[in-house]
Amino acid sequence: MIGSTQSAITVIGSINTDMVVKTQSLPAVGETVIGGNFFMSAGGKGGNQAVAAARLGAEVSMVANLGMDMFGDTAINKLQAEDIDCGFVSRDKHQASGVALVSVDESGANHIVVAPGANSTLHSRHVEAALKQIRSSSLVLMQLEIPMGTVTRAAELIREKGCRLILDPAPAQELPASVLASAYLLTPNETEAESLTGIQVVDENSARKAATKILAVGVENVAITLGNQGVFFANNSSSHLILSPTVDAVDTTAAGDCFNGSVAAALATGSSLLESIEFACKAASISVTRLGAQDSMPYAREVEM
Repeated sequence: MIGSTQSAITVIGSINTDMVVKTQSLPAVGETVIGGNFFMSAGGKGGNQAVAAARLGAEVSMVANLGMDMFGDTAINKLQAEDIDCGFVSRDKHQASGVALVSVDESGANHIVVAPGANSTLHSRHVEAALKQIRSSSLVLMQLEIPMGTVTRAAELIREKGCRLILDPAPAQELPASVLASAYLLTPNETEAESLTGIQVVDENSARKAATKILAVGVENVAITLGNQGVFFANNSSSHLILSPTVDAVDTTAAGDCFNGSVAAALATGSSLLESIEFACKAASISVTRLGAQDSMPYAREVEM
């Protein structure tokens, strides 16, 4: 990352252990397919985004919840090894740590099923404690693999503090208007944009229509990720289709998380939002050429090459 970090990044969200099988094709309903090698990788949208930002040189803290089990121990050790502040990662003795079952085909497409475990007991009191002393210059990243009540309360506190919220509305679900209006940047993919607007997003034109509808509810900026077509960015004064580099994808599992973490990391150094999105497209294009979630996140030296 060019420049030094000016703003801290706080990530509020999930931490999972991904259990991944590579397979030639993804199964249809009721079908069994024989897969290839099995491996486990650190994941969860929150953890992934935190690692993405940290590897790009940002100062990152994590707000999350893990179980009192070996998956939780491993997850927190991995985050700390990435120089992420885990002082507000709590442990729940009544819930297992979150896990995700991931199938990845030859093209890099995936099926994911998540058992949230302790992610589902990340409560408002956890974010209230974590955000009590947050600086107004801070950036906050948040996703939807935690309870909606917690998301809503966090958005309220972030708005009161005057921080910029980057909200990844994934997995797709209905969002309160107050949460949407709190977002400095909303980053849906095609499916999530359709869920929010009712508009099927398949190209630049449909993305433009969806973005217009999203901005109308009070979102300040929106970046709709379109896979290998790039990212459609819009606010009330301009819009741009930002192309992604062409690569041979191996695993797209955490591409969106890499994008979000990279946008935050670039913004934290003082880059403009458009520059940050362009940078994040480069970072995400590198991540899809590698297997795994957190393991696929690139370092600054790789993105700047």
